[in-house]
Amino acid sequence: MQLIIAAVGHKMPAWIETGFGEYAKRMPPELRIALKEIKPIERTGGKTAESAMQLERARIEAVLPKGARVIALDEHGKDLTSVGLAQQLMAWQQDGRDTVFLIGGADGLAPELKARAEGLIRVSSMTLPHGMVRVLLAEQLYRAWSITQNHPYHRV
Repeated sequence: MQLIIAAVGHKMPAWIETGFGEYAKRMPPELRIALKEIKPIERTGGKTAESAMQLERARIEAVLPKGARVIALDEHGKDLTSVGLAQQLMAWQQDGRDTVFLIGGADGLAPELKARAEGLIRVSSMTLPHGMVRVLLAEQLYRAWSITQNHPYHRV
């Protein structure tokens, strides 16, 4: 099973790439984290937030593997603890499908993407930079895996 983070945004600062890479490389071979960066739509020419989200939606859908489980990150999503995410991760592993986590652009995710998702997860009640969300999600996925393995990384 592969965990894929499909994130709108590119050309991240080095500290984002380093942080993400650190947690991605810690994952075991059977549960790799892959990043698919999606170039954001330029906000020129009078594009509305709605039209930008729809154009980004098409770009996101183009990178989704067929049959993958889609989980959208959204402020109205389920608020999971690290242990709750670990339990969810174990359930996902049992069915073996790849899982894709969607991180939207500046205006968020198109409603159609959220509707198609098998779940919505809230990372924080605060607004976070999208690059930071990548790092935070990668860390939490590593933490969730470590919980399932009784690894000492997560201390209760």
